[in-house]
Amino acid sequence: MAMITNPDDFFAKGCGRCARFATADCSTRQWIDGLNALRRICLDLGLEETVKWAHPCYMHAGRNIAMFGAFRGDFRLSFMNPGLLVDSEGVLEPQGPNSRTPSMIRFTASGQVGEKQSVIRAYLRQLIDHAEAGTKPAKIDREIDMPDELIAALDGDPELAEAFHALTPGRQKSYVFALNQAKQPATRLGRIEKFRDKIIAGKGALER
Repeated sequence: MAMITNPDDFFAKGCGRCARFATADCSTRQWIDGLNALRRICLDLGLEETVKWAHPCYMHAGRNIAMFGAFRGDFRLSFMNPGLLVDSEGVLEPQGPNSRTPSMIRFTASGQVGEKQSVIRAYLRQLIDHAEAGTKPAKIDREIDMPDELIAALDGDPELAEAFHALTPGRQKSYVFALNQAKQPATRLGRIEKFRDKIIAGKGALER
């Protein structure tokens, strides 16, 4: 099944990653009012809408600002470069075991977007300002120096994350090495999509 490349498809059908795509059982259907509310906020702030990792991603000044995800039990607004955010309202949570910095707001009801609209706008504005200024978060030392694109992909894809952490350390390092050889973020993103099926199958980057 092909993942989506048009953001409109996410709001109409889903991400295209599973058999529930374009069915009433897709997670996006349950949360569509909240997802549309998040979309309106991002577009109202002038963010550029695109698709990355089969999810809507919002950009400014050439930098990823935020993206959405829909799951069975919740939907999420994930902030990119969260180390730059001042979480003055204490609403941010870590995405999962790969994240050392809280980076998302989790919603369990569509109406919560309206309730948190002011803080959502304020946090997006913080990242917009940082994008325009070119500021970057401090580098975090990791046991395995995973590229940010892989961390975001794992945090946004529970199936992929489970499979990746089930790999032997050597297989994990094979993917990290292959991704770190790419200098451009777009190249790393392409490699992650290419590697997904192999990771799910429990194989290393060089295995057939």
